[in-house]
Amino acid sequence: MAEKKKAGAFDIRVVIALLIGIYGAVLTILGLIADPAEVAKADGLNINLWGGIGMLAFAALFTLWARLRPIVVAAEPTD
Repeated sequence: MAEKKKAGAFDIRVVIALLIGIYGAVLTILGLIADPAEVAKADGLNINLWGGIGMLAFAALFTLWARLRPIVVAAEPTD
């Protein structure tokens, strides 16, 4: 029987989580240093802050999913 390995960093969920996490961190920082005039344009809702927090939570869930349910592949291809 072939030996099995985890996909690890090559799992697409990890790549998606990394990209969404980077964008979420940038938006969160922009939301924290937001100009009150910009927040007033959005009816008092700091969209960058809440969007960034949501993206960070999404990235954390994707990472958790990839850790708890890893993709297992055969170490050697079968004929």
